[in-house]
Amino acid sequence: MDCLKVTESRYGRCLYFASNALARKTEKMAVEAWKKTGLSPSHAYLLMIVLDEPGVQPGRLSAELHLTPSTVTRLIEKLESKKLVTRTTEGKTTMVYPTAKSKEMKPLMDQCVADFYRNCTAQLGKEETNRFVGTINKINDKL
Repeated sequence: MDCLKVTESRYGRCLYFASNALARKTEKMAVEAWKKTGLSPSHAYLLMIVLDEPGVQPGRLSAELHLTPSTVTRLIEKLESKKLVTRTTEGKTTMVYPTAKSKEMKPLMDQCVADFYRNCTAQLGKEETNRFVGTINKINDKL
């Protein structure tokens, strides 16, 4: 059976249904864009912050990515197992640092970001993509 368009579904006017349908489609596009890194989009975005802010604390990662601390810990552990980050602890403060291996991946990761954006704008147009992301951010800030 073919999928209906979201607008044709009986739940098409429901924020929960529509936003989750969009999230699944967006996730599929993001996974495809990040495939060449061998990382999931969540791992990649966390790693990009670590590359930009060596010594970043997990709490900052949690706040920046809107993820729970336990999820951030799990992502960091996976990146550690891939030798892409290291953690140091000074007293009660934990800091996350990129490794040389992850620094070498930075140009590829930048390309993935550009590819994902290009794919979105090819489907929606640049103006609509930018307007839509802005609208999503405003709604997220209100909820």
